[in-house]
Amino acid sequence: MKQRVITGVLGASGFLILLWLGNWWYSGLLLFLATFAFLEYAQMNRLSWRRTPVILGIGLVWFIFVTQLPQLDAISSDPLLHDPNQLLLGLVFFLVLIVLSRNHFDIFQVAYLFIGSIYIGYGFSYMMLTIWKQNGLALTLLVIFITWANDSAAYFIGKRFGKRKLWPEISPNKTIEGSMAGIVFGVIMSVLIFLIFPALGNLLKAIWLGLLISVVGQIGDLIESAWKRTTGVKDSGTILPGHGGVLDRFDSLLFTFIVLHLVRLV
Repeated sequence: MKQRVITGVLGASGFLILLWLGNWWYSGLLLFLATFAFLEYAQMNRLSWRRTPVILGIGLVWFIFVTQLPQLDAISSDPLLHDPNQLLLGLVFFLVLIVLSRNHFDIFQVAYLFIGSIYIGYGFSYMMLTIWKQNGLALTLLVIFITWANDSAAYFIGKRFGKRKLWPEISPNKTIEGSMAGIVFGVIMSVLIFLIFPALGNLLKAIWLGLLISVVGQIGDLIESAWKRTTGVKDSGTILPGHGGVLDRFDSLLFTFIVLHLVRLV
């Protein structure tokens, strides 16, 4: 528990410092984290970073991230750069590798790596894109702090008072009590952020947005838990003592930013 708290405080401090230093520092950090998260994702399925399909997956993550940069429009007005059909080119490369590898790389690995590239690439790129928007810093802090409050309350209160299992087939340790506590603390954090940044909106918006982000964040957590259960691993990595890997820490945020972007809330 002590190790978890120390790692959390140090990691959060470093993350927030780079966020505060400016958009480019933050964007660079997110690209690094996206790369590392994808390597963890590949390793969960026993795929080494040295293998060509994994390198191709990293390339697809980078392509998605870079093409989301707002500054790209000033460099090139080519609409193909923002055409989602370009992602099919990545799928074509993956499929060709099945033939070239003589089935050492199979269709299940293609599906696994392609889905991971899309999910991780867009998740981190939408985190990056949010900071460049109007009130981008406030929006970013809103989502991050609600998610952290939600995760922390769900973990600690669930561990202490949780009795009824939330979804034992996917994540045996999560409880309904912890989940509800996470949502409550997420809403409280949302209200506090709205008070600090009144330009974000009124109290009613703070409440329903806090509810939405908390619920969506918990779904994102369960998605990664399902992946880990399928691949038979406890954590995505070991780089963060007491927490696991990068993907373990950003699972909720990735899904949340994707959903918020799709419904045009960030």
